Amino acid sequence: MGVWQLTFRTCFRICLRPRRHSYQFRITCRVWVLINYFCGMNFKNLLFIAISIILIISCGEEPDDLVVKKSNTSKIKSTPIINYIYVNSFPHDINSFTEGFLIHNGELYESTGATDGLPQSKSLFGIVDSTTGIIDAKVELDREIYFGEGITFLNDKVYQLTYQAKIGFIYDATTFKELGRFDLPSKEGWGMTTDGEDLIMSDGTNNLYFLDAKTLSVKRTISVSDNGLVIDSLNELEYIKGFIYANVWMTNTIVKIDPDNGVVVGKLDLTALANEAKHIHPYSMEMNGIAFDPINDKVFVTGKMWPKYFEIKFNL
Repeated sequence: MGVWQLTFRTCFRICLRPRRHSYQFRITCRVWVLINYFCGMNFKNLLFIAISIILIISCGEEPDDLVVKKSNTSKIKSTPIINYIYVNSFPHDINSFTEGFLIHNGELYESTGATDGLPQSKSLFGIVDSTTGIIDAKVELDREIYFGEGITFLNDKVYQLTYQAKIGFIYDATTFKELGRFDLPSKEGWGMTTDGEDLIMSDGTNNLYFLDAKTLSVKRTISVSDNGLVIDSLNELEYIKGFIYANVWMTNTIVKIDPDNGVVVGKLDLTALANEAKHIHPYSMEMNGIAFDPINDKVFVTGKMWPKYFEIKFNL
Protein backbone atom coordinates (compact mmCIF):
# COMPACT_ATOMS: atom_id res chain seq x y z
CA MET A 1 0.00 0.00 0.00
CA GLY A 2 1.46 3.39 -1.02
CA VAL A 3 1.81 6.27 1.39
CA TRP A 4 -0.90 8.31 -0.30
CA GLN A 5 -3.35 5.41 -0.20
CA LEU A 6 -2.61 5.16 3.52
CA THR A 7 -3.33 8.85 3.92
CA PHE A 8 -6.60 8.49 2.06
CA ARG A 9 -7.81 5.53 4.09
CA THR A 10 -6.76 7.08 7.39
CA CYS A 11 -8.56 10.33 6.66
CA PHE A 12 -11.61 8.41 5.51
CA ARG A 13 -11.75 6.48 8.80
CA ILE A 14 -11.30 9.64 10.85
CA CYS A 15 -14.26 11.22 9.09
CA LEU A 16 -16.44 8.15 9.63
CA ARG A 17 -15.63 8.06 13.37
CA PRO A 18 -15.13 11.71 14.38
CA ARG A 19 -15.85 11.11 18.09
CA ARG A 20 -13.02 8.56 18.35
CA HIS A 21 -10.40 11.14 17.41
CA SER A 22 -9.63 14.40 19.16
CA TYR A 23 -10.13 17.69 17.41
CA GLN A 24 -6.39 18.36 17.75
CA PHE A 25 -5.54 15.06 16.05
CA ARG A 26 -7.86 15.81 13.15
CA ILE A 27 -6.29 19.22 12.69
CA THR A 28 -2.86 17.57 12.70
CA CYS A 29 -4.01 15.23 9.93
CA ARG A 30 -5.17 18.19 7.86
CA VAL A 31 -1.91 20.06 8.31
CA TRP A 32 0.12 16.97 7.46
CA VAL A 33 -1.81 16.41 4.28
CA LEU A 34 -1.58 20.05 3.21
CA ILE A 35 2.19 20.16 3.79
CA ASN A 36 2.67 17.13 1.61
CA TYR A 37 0.31 18.57 -0.93
CA PHE A 38 2.77 21.36 -1.67
CA CYS A 39 5.81 19.08 -1.79
CA GLY A 40 5.35 17.98 -5.38
CA MET A 41 3.69 14.81 -6.66
CA ASN A 42 2.39 13.12 -9.78
CA PHE A 43 -1.17 13.22 -11.03
CA LYS A 44 -2.16 10.01 -9.25
CA ASN A 45 -0.93 11.36 -5.94
CA LEU A 46 -2.68 14.68 -6.53
CA LEU A 47 -5.93 12.82 -7.08
CA PHE A 48 -5.60 10.96 -3.78
CA ILE A 49 -4.74 14.16 -1.89
CA ALA A 50 -7.61 16.11 -3.43
CA ILE A 51 -10.10 13.44 -2.38
CA SER A 52 -8.50 13.26 1.09
CA ILE A 53 -8.81 17.02 1.59
CA ILE A 54 -12.47 16.94 0.56
CA LEU A 55 -13.14 14.17 3.07
CA ILE A 56 -11.30 16.03 5.85
CA ILE A 57 -13.23 19.23 5.24
CA SER A 58 -16.48 17.28 5.25
CA CYS A 59 -15.73 16.27 8.85
CA GLY A 60 -16.66 19.78 9.99
CA GLU A 61 -14.67 22.40 11.79
CA GLU A 62 -15.22 21.09 15.32
CA PRO A 63 -16.47 17.87 16.91
CA ASP A 64 -20.02 17.82 18.17
CA ASP A 65 -18.97 17.53 21.81
CA LEU A 66 -17.09 20.84 21.64
CA VAL A 67 -20.06 22.50 20.02
CA VAL A 68 -22.29 21.20 22.79
CA LYS A 69 -19.90 22.49 25.44
CA LYS A 70 -19.85 25.93 23.87
CA SER A 71 -23.63 25.90 23.61
CA ASN A 72 -24.03 24.91 27.26
CA THR A 73 -21.48 27.48 28.39
CA SER A 74 -23.31 30.24 26.59
CA LYS A 75 -26.49 29.35 28.46
CA ILE A 76 -24.88 29.49 31.93
CA LYS A 77 -25.66 32.75 33.68
CA SER A 78 -23.48 34.06 36.47
CA THR A 79 -25.13 34.25 39.87
CA PRO A 80 -26.40 37.80 40.53
CA ILE A 81 -24.37 39.92 42.91
CA ILE A 82 -26.59 41.54 45.54
CA ASN A 83 -25.54 45.12 46.10
CA TYR A 84 -25.99 46.54 49.57
CA ILE A 85 -25.87 49.91 51.29
CA TYR A 86 -24.12 50.53 54.59
CA VAL A 87 -26.60 52.04 57.06
CA ASN A 88 -25.07 52.04 60.54
CA SER A 89 -22.68 50.31 62.91
CA PHE A 90 -22.86 49.33 66.58
CA PRO A 91 -20.35 48.09 69.18
CA HIS A 92 -19.59 44.37 69.27
CA ASP A 93 -17.60 42.51 71.91
CA ILE A 94 -14.20 41.53 70.51
CA ASN A 95 -14.22 38.51 72.82
CA SER A 96 -17.35 37.12 71.17
CA PHE A 97 -16.52 34.16 68.94
CA THR A 98 -19.79 34.51 67.04
CA GLU A 99 -21.65 31.35 66.02
CA GLY A 100 -25.28 32.51 65.99
CA PHE A 101 -26.91 35.88 65.35
CA LEU A 102 -30.65 36.62 65.24
CA ILE A 103 -33.46 38.92 66.30
CA HIS A 104 -36.34 37.63 68.41
CA ASN A 105 -39.15 39.85 69.70
CA GLY A 106 -37.15 42.94 68.81
CA GLU A 107 -34.04 41.83 70.72
CA LEU A 108 -30.71 40.94 69.14
CA TYR A 109 -29.42 37.56 70.33
CA GLU A 110 -25.94 36.19 69.84
CA SER A 111 -24.47 32.77 70.56
CA THR A 112 -20.75 32.17 70.91
CA GLY A 113 -18.30 29.29 71.11
CA ALA A 114 -15.36 28.67 73.43
CA THR A 115 -12.21 27.81 71.55
CA ASP A 116 -8.99 26.49 73.11
CA GLY A 117 -6.83 29.21 71.63
CA LEU A 118 -8.90 31.97 73.22
CA PRO A 119 -9.18 31.46 76.99
CA GLN A 120 -11.51 34.45 77.31
CA SER A 121 -14.06 32.93 74.91
CA LYS A 122 -17.23 31.30 76.23
CA SER A 123 -20.01 29.04 74.99
CA LEU A 124 -23.10 31.09 75.74
CA PHE A 125 -26.02 32.95 74.24
CA GLY A 126 -28.04 35.96 75.27
CA ILE A 127 -29.21 39.47 74.38
CA VAL A 128 -26.70 41.92 72.93
CA ASP A 129 -26.56 45.40 74.48
CA SER A 130 -26.58 47.75 71.47
CA THR A 131 -24.64 50.42 73.36
CA THR A 132 -21.75 48.20 74.49
CA GLY A 133 -21.95 45.04 72.39
CA ILE A 134 -21.76 42.92 75.54
CA ILE A 135 -23.97 39.83 75.71
CA ASP A 136 -26.33 39.47 78.65
CA ALA A 137 -25.92 35.71 78.92
CA LYS A 138 -29.08 33.65 79.36
CA VAL A 139 -27.37 30.25 79.07
CA GLU A 140 -23.71 29.31 79.40
CA LEU A 141 -22.35 25.84 78.67
CA ASP A 142 -19.35 24.19 80.27
CA ARG A 143 -16.55 25.23 77.92
CA GLU A 144 -14.56 22.12 78.84
CA ILE A 145 -17.31 19.93 77.37
CA TYR A 146 -19.26 21.94 74.81
CA PHE A 147 -18.48 24.37 72.04
CA GLY A 148 -21.66 26.40 71.51
CA GLU A 149 -22.89 26.92 67.96
CA GLY A 150 -25.98 28.34 66.24
CA ILE A 151 -29.33 29.04 67.89
CA THR A 152 -32.89 29.72 66.78
CA PHE A 153 -36.33 30.32 68.33
CA LEU A 154 -39.39 28.31 67.35
CA ASN A 155 -42.70 27.60 69.10
CA ASP A 156 -41.67 29.24 72.38
CA LYS A 157 -38.45 27.26 72.55
CA VAL A 158 -34.79 28.00 71.92
CA TYR A 159 -32.69 25.44 70.10
CA GLN A 160 -28.92 25.45 70.44
CA LEU A 161 -26.38 23.39 68.50
CA THR A 162 -22.99 22.18 69.68
CA TYR A 163 -19.94 21.73 67.52
CA GLN A 164 -18.75 18.13 67.90
CA ALA A 165 -20.68 16.79 70.89
CA LYS A 166 -23.38 15.63 68.43
CA ILE A 167 -26.19 16.97 70.60
CA GLY A 168 -28.43 20.01 70.68
CA PHE A 169 -30.13 21.71 73.63
CA ILE A 170 -33.74 22.84 73.99
CA TYR A 171 -34.73 25.68 76.33
CA ASP A 172 -37.86 27.52 77.32
CA ALA A 173 -37.86 30.78 75.34
CA THR A 174 -38.97 32.82 78.36
CA THR A 175 -37.19 31.31 81.35
CA PHE A 176 -34.29 29.73 79.39
CA LYS A 177 -34.64 26.64 81.53
CA GLU A 178 -33.36 23.51 79.80
CA LEU A 179 -36.24 21.37 78.51
CA GLY A 180 -34.32 18.61 76.81
CA ARG A 181 -31.66 17.53 74.36
CA PHE A 182 -31.64 15.97 70.93
CA ASP A 183 -29.21 14.08 68.70
CA LEU A 184 -27.78 15.88 65.71
CA PRO A 185 -28.17 14.23 62.28
CA SER A 186 -24.54 14.94 61.42
CA LYS A 187 -21.09 14.78 63.01
CA GLU A 188 -21.00 18.53 63.62
CA GLY A 189 -23.40 21.38 64.30
CA TRP A 190 -22.73 24.82 62.79
CA GLY A 191 -25.52 27.24 61.93
CA MET A 192 -29.25 27.20 62.65
CA THR A 193 -32.40 29.02 61.58
CA THR A 194 -36.08 28.32 60.98
CA ASP A 195 -38.65 28.89 58.27
CA GLY A 196 -41.39 29.02 60.90
CA GLU A 197 -42.20 25.34 60.49
CA ASP A 198 -38.95 23.38 60.51
CA LEU A 199 -35.56 23.85 62.09
CA ILE A 200 -32.82 24.28 59.49
CA MET A 201 -29.21 23.50 60.33
CA SER A 202 -25.82 23.43 58.65
CA ASP A 203 -22.87 21.19 59.46
CA GLY A 204 -19.99 22.85 57.62
CA THR A 205 -20.59 20.95 54.39
CA ASN A 206 -22.80 21.83 51.42
CA ASN A 207 -25.82 20.21 53.09
CA LEU A 208 -28.70 21.87 54.90
CA TYR A 209 -30.94 19.70 57.10
CA PHE A 210 -34.63 20.40 57.70
CA LEU A 211 -35.65 18.99 61.08
CA ASP A 212 -39.21 18.32 62.14
CA ALA A 213 -39.95 20.66 65.06
CA LYS A 214 -41.85 17.95 66.95
CA THR A 215 -39.69 14.87 66.42
CA LEU A 216 -36.39 16.64 65.63
CA SER A 217 -35.78 14.03 62.94
CA VAL A 218 -34.62 14.95 59.45
CA LYS A 219 -37.52 15.61 57.09
CA ARG A 220 -35.33 16.40 54.10
CA THR A 221 -31.85 17.50 53.10
CA ILE A 222 -30.77 19.84 50.33
CA SER A 223 -27.33 20.16 48.78
CA VAL A 224 -26.31 23.73 48.00
CA SER A 225 -24.73 24.56 44.65
CA ASP A 226 -23.90 27.59 42.54
CA ASN A 227 -24.18 26.98 38.79
CA GLY A 228 -23.64 23.29 39.42
CA LEU A 229 -20.62 23.80 41.66
CA VAL A 230 -20.86 22.63 45.27
CA ILE A 231 -20.82 25.41 47.88
CA ASP A 232 -19.10 23.90 50.88
CA SER A 233 -18.54 25.20 54.43
CA LEU A 234 -21.99 26.69 55.00
CA ASN A 235 -21.98 28.31 58.42
CA GLU A 236 -24.35 30.73 60.21
CA LEU A 237 -27.85 30.83 58.71
CA GLU A 238 -30.78 33.24 58.52
CA TYR A 239 -34.17 32.72 56.90
CA ILE A 240 -35.34 35.91 55.19
CA LYS A 241 -38.56 36.17 53.20
CA GLY A 242 -38.55 32.70 51.71
CA PHE A 243 -34.81 32.29 51.23
CA ILE A 244 -31.95 30.98 53.35
CA TYR A 245 -28.95 33.26 53.70
CA ALA A 246 -25.71 31.56 54.71
CA ASN A 247 -22.23 32.68 55.61
CA VAL A 248 -19.56 30.70 53.76
CA TRP A 249 -16.84 29.88 56.28
CA MET A 250 -13.50 31.68 55.90
CA THR A 251 -14.90 34.02 53.25
CA ASN A 252 -16.64 37.39 53.19
CA THR A 253 -19.47 35.95 51.14
CA ILE A 254 -23.11 35.43 52.04
CA VAL A 255 -25.11 33.25 49.65
CA LYS A 256 -28.86 33.46 49.08
CA ILE A 257 -30.27 29.94 48.74
CA ASP A 258 -33.54 28.65 47.32
CA PRO A 259 -34.79 26.28 50.07
CA ASP A 260 -36.65 24.11 47.57
CA ASN A 261 -33.64 22.96 45.57
CA GLY A 262 -30.48 24.35 47.20
CA VAL A 263 -29.61 26.57 44.25
CA VAL A 264 -27.73 29.78 45.04
CA VAL A 265 -29.71 32.66 43.52
CA GLY A 266 -27.63 35.57 44.79
CA LYS A 267 -24.41 36.56 46.58
CA LEU A 268 -23.28 39.38 48.83
CA ASP A 269 -19.61 40.31 48.99
CA LEU A 270 -18.98 42.00 52.33
CA THR A 271 -15.23 42.37 52.02
CA ALA A 272 -15.45 46.11 52.65
CA LEU A 273 -17.08 45.54 56.05
CA ALA A 274 -14.58 42.82 56.95
CA ASN A 275 -11.73 45.17 56.08
CA GLU A 276 -13.28 47.89 58.23
CA ALA A 277 -13.51 45.48 61.17
CA LYS A 278 -9.87 44.42 60.77
CA HIS A 279 -8.76 48.02 60.44
CA ILE A 280 -10.27 48.77 63.86
CA HIS A 281 -9.32 45.44 65.44
CA PRO A 282 -6.57 43.53 63.59
CA TYR A 283 -7.48 40.28 65.34
CA SER A 284 -10.95 40.22 63.83
CA MET A 285 -11.63 36.81 62.31
CA GLU A 286 -13.97 35.55 59.61
CA MET A 287 -17.42 36.94 58.96
CA ASN A 288 -20.15 34.93 60.69
CA GLY A 289 -23.50 36.36 61.67
CA ILE A 290 -26.69 37.38 59.87
CA ALA A 291 -29.69 38.77 61.77
CA PHE A 292 -32.99 39.85 60.21
CA ASP A 293 -35.49 42.18 61.86
CA PRO A 294 -38.80 41.23 60.18
CA ILE A 295 -40.70 44.11 61.76
CA ASN A 296 -38.46 46.86 60.42
CA ASP A 297 -36.96 44.98 57.44
CA LYS A 298 -33.44 45.47 58.76
CA VAL A 299 -30.44 43.20 58.31
CA PHE A 300 -27.40 43.10 60.61
CA VAL A 301 -24.11 41.30 59.99
CA THR A 302 -20.98 40.68 62.03
CA GLY A 303 -18.06 38.32 62.47
CA LYS A 304 -16.01 36.48 65.05
CA MET A 305 -14.28 38.92 67.39
CA TRP A 306 -15.34 41.90 65.30
CA PRO A 307 -15.39 45.28 67.09
CA LYS A 308 -18.67 46.19 65.40
CA TYR A 309 -21.78 44.75 63.88
CA PHE A 310 -23.25 46.50 60.87
CA GLU A 311 -26.71 47.33 59.61
CA ILE A 312 -26.95 46.98 55.85
CA LYS A 313 -29.76 47.40 53.36
CA PHE A 314 -30.43 45.53 50.13
CA ASN A 315 -33.39 44.29 48.12
CA LEU A 316 -34.87 41.40 50.11
